Formats: sequence, structure tokens, C-alpha cells
Amino acid sequence: MSKTIEIAVFSGDGIGPEITEPTVKILHKLSERASSYILGFTDAPAGADHYARTGESLPHASLEIARRSDAILLSAMGLPNVRYADGTEISPQIELRKALTLFAGVRPVTVRAGQNTPLKMPEGKEIDFVLVRESTEGLFHTQGCGEVTENEARETLLITRAISEKLFKFTFDLAHQRKLAGRGPGRVTCVDKANVFRAFAFFREIFDAEAKKHPTLTADHAYVDATALWMVQKPWDFDVLVTENMFGDILSDLGAGLMGGLGLAPSADIGLDHAVFQPCHGSAPDIAGQGVANPFAMILSAAMMLDWLGFENENPEMRADGQRLREAVEQVVAQGATITRDLGGAASTQAAAEAVEVLMSLEEA
Repeated sequence: MSKTIEIAVFSGDGIGPEITEPTVKILHKLSERASSYILGFTDAPAGADHYARTGESLPHASLEIARRSDAILLSAMGLPNVRYADGTEISPQIELRKALTLFAGVRPVTVRAGQNTPLKMPEGKEIDFVLVRESTEGLFHTQGCGEVTENEARETLLITRAISEKLFKFTFDLAHQRKLAGRGPGRVTCVDKANVFRAFAFFREIFDAEAKKHPTLTADHAYVDATALWMVQKPWDFDVLVTENMFGDILSDLGAGLMGGLGLAPSADIGLDHAVFQPCHGSAPDIAGQGVANPFAMILSAAMMLDWLGFENENPEMRADGQRLREAVEQVVAQGATITRDLGGAASTQAAAEAVEVLMSLEEA
């Protein structure tokens, strides 16, 4: 008997709706072919354009849709010319992370053989690691309420035991799953600045306590500045990295650069009861409406969503569909014949998404 899975869809701003439409279309087709699950979709208005029209960036009704859903698919949000009164940009995605306690920001970084990358890759090397970013506190703790006077401004970094313990348990469990799947050696690296800040020494202590509960996995440490260096010099050595909110924000964009750009960077923000899946890139209003936006990060985020839902619902078919979708995108990118201009090609948004659909169909034939 098929189980109905409800998805809240935030179509976003700028290019958001353009990359959401083909992604939901692919998910609809997978759902129609599936024997064990049915996907239902509910639109949830939010974002900078909605704020400009109504004065609300994340309406209560949309937040309730998100709370009731089994997963949340969220597209690019924000517009540079639409801001709150304090000058900061509209960020419903950050509001959702805090409202739903989505403490684990998952940012996979994958470069397969044959895929274009700014790096000079050694023969036979591939990149396949995951950066886990704490997503509710850290240096984002005082977002929108930092102290500003005429002569100084202050923001507060917050690290709590309650959130950090959940974060590290999630991270070690992820490394264990990757090891079982043959995607990593089972190594977790805590990325911090414990040599300077007491808050990060505290962060590291909690990490070390969790590491002792996982004797079959390897745990180590790295300072954030050294990690940035090694992500360029030897990214194939990493497996799972875990870090504070702001450090993760910066390093995840570096990871996207390794893959060739933000157009290939999916993400998830996961808590105990809810999860949001979204591309890492912005709304790119300068190309909105032209049909040239890269849909791959959005499609890859949907693949992550299927994998997570399959795990949560003990549904192997959903996990298999998520893997097939991810691999289809990777194959299209590696082939290079139907890629968008940000990746050096000339394909439209629609053509790039359809190339993924074709590969999925060929795989089934």
C-alpha cells in the first residue's frame, strides 16, 4: 500500500519559481511510477517578493504548512533591493531553521571523474565529502537583534550544549551511514577555532565526548583556516566535517566552488522532526525570467529529500529514487552536452532538467 508523503513547496524569489517547476515535475513523475509512496505538494508563499507586497516574509499560514508537512522543498529566497528596516535581507530560510530547530545543515560536496572543476585533480581522484553546519545558533544567534550604536556594533556567538550534542550525534550517525554505503571511511572532523575562542574549546569538548560513543569511527580536529587551505589542496581526503554556523556558511561556498559553482550545490537543514531541502545559491534576479538558470542544485536538493524521507519512513524505493536522481544529474554534468551557461554550456533551464528526465527514463528501459 502506498504511503502519501506531504511536501511543502516554497517557490522563492527571482529564479526560484523557474527551478522549482521542473524539479516538482520530476518528483511528480517519480511519484507516479512508485509503488510504495505518493508525493503530495502544497504551495507555501514566503520570501522577499511576498514581503514587498504584504509586509510578511514568512506568513504564519506558510509556517503552519511547513510544520504539518513531512518535508519542505525550498527554492532560492531573497532579493537584494528588498530589505527589512534594519538593512538586512529577507531570509525566510533562516527563520525556518530557527522556528523548526533545524540544527544540522548538510552540504554535500561531490566531484566525479570527468566533471569540470577549477582544481587540477590527480589521476583517479574524486571528491565526496559532507560538511555539516550547525544552523540555528553560532554567530547567527543575534541575527536581526545585534547591538548597534553610533560608535560600535556587537553580535553574540552562542554555542549551547543542547544543540551541539544533537548536532554531533547526527554527524557521527551520518558518517556511519556513509561508511556502510561505501562512500567514506567513517571519519569525522570537527572544524573550529579552539586555539583562540573559549566557545570553540567548549564546542570541541562536546564533540570529543560524542566521539567516544562511536569507537568504530575516526574522530579528529582541524582549525577553520587550515581546513579552507586543505579544501583546495586535498579535498579528496575529507569524509564528514562538522562546524559552527558562520564557519559552515563560508566553507560550504568554498565547497560549491570546488564543484564548479553554486549551481551544483544542494543542501538540507535537518532537525529531529522537520527538514528543509534547498539549493545553496541565491535568487539571481539579474537572470530571472530568461530561462537560463541552472536547475541542478534544486534537483539535487530534491534527491537529498527523497533519500532522507526514505530513511525516515524505512522506504528503500524512495532512497533508491533519490540515488538515481542524484546520479542522473551527475551524469548530465559529467557529459557536458546539456549544461547551463554558468557551467560553460548554453542549455536552457528546461533543457537541462529534461536531460535529467531522459537519463532517468533510459535507466528504467
